[in-house]
Amino acid sequence: MFSCLDARRWDIRNGESVVRTALAGLLLRASTQPTPEMDFKKTKFGRFMNCRVPGTKRYQPTEYEHAANCATHGLWILPSLVGGSVLYFLSVDQWHCVAAWLYGSGLTGLFITSTLFHTAAWKISHLRTVEQRFHMCDRMAIYFFIAASYSPWLMLRELGPWACHMRWLIWVMACIGSMYVFFFHERYKLVELLGYVTMGAVPALVILSMVERAGVCELAVGGVFYVVGIVFFKSDGLVPFAHAIWHLFVAVGAGIHYYAIWRYLYLPGPVLQTSR
Repeated sequence: MFSCLDARRWDIRNGESVVRTALAGLLLRASTQPTPEMDFKKTKFGRFMNCRVPGTKRYQPTEYEHAANCATHGLWILPSLVGGSVLYFLSVDQWHCVAAWLYGSGLTGLFITSTLFHTAAWKISHLRTVEQRFHMCDRMAIYFFIAASYSPWLMLRELGPWACHMRWLIWVMACIGSMYVFFFHERYKLVELLGYVTMGAVPALVILSMVERAGVCELAVGGVFYVVGIVFFKSDGLVPFAHAIWHLFVAVGAGIHYYAIWRYLYLPGPVLQTSR
């Protein structure tokens, strides 16, 4: 026969077992609860996006997102053409002309290839080979856009004996990145993303080492827009119009950088000797 003390011990052990079972049940239910992005799909905004796909597959935008992806970069083609022409006509020597041509071509090329790809993905997605080629061009254009964005600063500002090599090294990096896209397109998405970030960060270190610091603040602010925009670049299926929002961050960052180039490198001012 159990004593009163034994009975109490049994009750305590039995109670602890019940508590543990209840906690385990709560944890199991919590682990199987829909994630926030799954719940978001059930809201009134859910019709504006499709479900998220595994990292090995490409997200398929809704009709709304397709239209937004085309518009958010297509609208900037004409302004980028005008902006590049303005810099060209403000040029005071051949180096300014070359820098304006490179920058204007990279900026306009980015918006054109992006718009063409998203239009192809929207209207002729059944032509997989054609769409794939446009997608590769879109990715390659990003590398050359980064190189073109830095070219005016690297060509028109005084650089040290080692830093001056960045003028051609950045184009080598763009070519390597493009070759990577050609051979490994969509295979290792994280590697591709790290390539963009690295190419954007390395030349920035050279610019920060320049004696003439005018425009560095604007460059930093524009860079912040690019970096923050990456969050949306990787949020397809989590946030409606995520890729279009990424496009807007790119447009704002490019606009800030254009302003800095126009104001500090092309508006009339004191002529700076460079190490060309």
